[in-house]
Amino acid sequence: MLIQELIVENFMSYEYARVPFKQGVNIIGGPNGAGKSSLLLAISVGLGQTSTERSRKLSDLIRWGQDQARVTLILDNTKQNNRRPEPKFNKDQLFLTRILRQDGKYWFELENHAASKQDVARLLGKFGVDPDNMLIIMHQNMVEQFSVLSNIDKLRMVEEAVGLEPFRENVVAAKTKLSRILTQEESVGKLLEQAEQTLNYWREQYEKFQEKKQLQLKRRFLDRELVWAEVERREDILKGLQANFSRTQQALGKIDEERQSLLGELDGQRVEQHNLKEEIKLMFEERLSLERQIAQNQSQFAIIEPLLSEAEYLQSIIDISKFKLLHPNNLREKLEHSQQQIEQATKQIIANQAVVQRLEESTNKLTAATLDKRVTSSLLEFKHDRALKEQETIEKSLKEAQETLNVALTNAQQSGERIAVTKSAAQIQEELGLTAGHLVALSNISDEIERQYESYSKLYFELKEKAQLVAEKREKTLEEVQIRMNAWRTVIEQLLSRVNLEYQRIMNQTLATGEVQLSNPQDITTAGLDIYVGFKGSKPVTLNAYTQSGGERTTATMGFLLALQHHVRSPFRAVDEYDIHMDPKNREMIAKVLVAMIKDAASQYVIITPSQITFAQQNAHVITVQNLEGNSLVREVIK
Repeated sequence: MLIQELIVENFMSYEYARVPFKQGVNIIGGPNGAGKSSLLLAISVGLGQTSTERSRKLSDLIRWGQDQARVTLILDNTKQNNRRPEPKFNKDQLFLTRILRQDGKYWFELENHAASKQDVARLLGKFGVDPDNMLIIMHQNMVEQFSVLSNIDKLRMVEEAVGLEPFRENVVAAKTKLSRILTQEESVGKLLEQAEQTLNYWREQYEKFQEKKQLQLKRRFLDRELVWAEVERREDILKGLQANFSRTQQALGKIDEERQSLLGELDGQRVEQHNLKEEIKLMFEERLSLERQIAQNQSQFAIIEPLLSEAEYLQSIIDISKFKLLHPNNLREKLEHSQQQIEQATKQIIANQAVVQRLEESTNKLTAATLDKRVTSSLLEFKHDRALKEQETIEKSLKEAQETLNVALTNAQQSGERIAVTKSAAQIQEELGLTAGHLVALSNISDEIERQYESYSKLYFELKEKAQLVAEKREKTLEEVQIRMNAWRTVIEQLLSRVNLEYQRIMNQTLATGEVQLSNPQDITTAGLDIYVGFKGSKPVTLNAYTQSGGERTTATMGFLLALQHHVRSPFRAVDEYDIHMDPKNREMIAKVLVAMIKDAASQYVIITPSQITFAQQNAHVITVQNLEGNSLVREVIK
């Protein structure tokens, strides 16, 4: 027996209630919504569960309108076999309280003193209770949940419920130890292999030591050759810069000559352009004079022509010989003279236009040529400036090259007298790189070769001895794993053998067949519990959420739980509305079996059911719950 009494305050639909429990079967009955499941939920919360099927937050379990809820369990700490479950407290009753607040703060109190969740877990461990195990406390719908668990999870849950976890833990611990030893063996093997390779390596080192000395001498000579090669390279650079400087000076002189010649040509073209402009101006004035002459003759022609007509008319009617100026012959002469003047001036204008066109073409050609020369002049100016800048740059480079040469020469003289360099610096660098590479490969070679060889010989034999010891430990641990595995398999098979017989007996009472088997017993990580059941004469099949009906799954699950009861170590177990899908016959049969199994046992059961009449006939301790105006009350206790 675990719980003597449950006290709830402001918990869900309860304002305040005290619920006494007895050893054996305790039935909590009442109509739907009366608050039956809330009492089992209060027990679970009081035992330390942090999440429930009713709410994700414990603060949601506080009665509406209240700031705080309190759940108190009075635990039975009376002596059993002359020893209390919790010997720390020398008293028959222990008060375990859990307080829930709306602000999300929750805490435990044990005997009116603050306690941590770890303290509560240790206390319940001494009583043999695991509130998180579905086989110990099975809330609503957990019967269905158990049927859909994997066979691996079912087996581990059974092991925890009956107290066989140490056997699994022993196997796991031995396997972990074996894994560490195998890792160590692999590591030692690799070290041994490396030590053997290193030992062989040291056997060859003396010959390589001589080779290293020769390489060091060669490198020193190459270093000296390289610095003098650098001097020669710097000298070549200086000579090249000096040659570039001379070429730049020559280029500047040539550019200056071209510029002077071009400037003379431009001056000549400017004079020629001026002369052409003057000629064009004279031709323009000549044309103006000719145009003026044409205009005067055209005016005279326009005057004389009508006068001629009038004179001819007057001559026909009068004698006008005395008027010489108006005589038609004179007028005709003047008219012909004007016509001749106009024609002559027109020809001169045409000739003038031809001359002007020729002068303009010459001017345009001269302008284009002048433009080309100006562009050429600008380009020469640009080349001149660039050549000056290049000359300045070369002068600066010459100075730097001379300084660098002086530094290189000083460094080379420190290495020794000048030597004739027969290779380029790149070739020397390449040879130095190869030599340095060989020296790096021989960098571990030292004068202590013999000592190193002896040291690695000793290490090799020590590792060989250690590898032998690890191999012996591996064999011993393998044997230990096998022994522990056999022990685990033996106790599990013995347990399931007894449970299987009881399960078959119980299922026979429901006119069904069933069997419990251990699957994959050779591998503890994949080993599982297979539950088979067959109804109405059918062949037993695996219990799952798809093959059987709800009532069949419930009957089979309860049959297995009842078959397991004599082996469960927990003094307290609870199940909520397991019979909701059962037919009356199976419900009565399960109730009879449950009461009969617990009649003489020290276990305590809490069963929540709307059909408490079934257990009332079995002389069970029945607690009736009702809800009046939103407040659940424990109205009646039948003993």
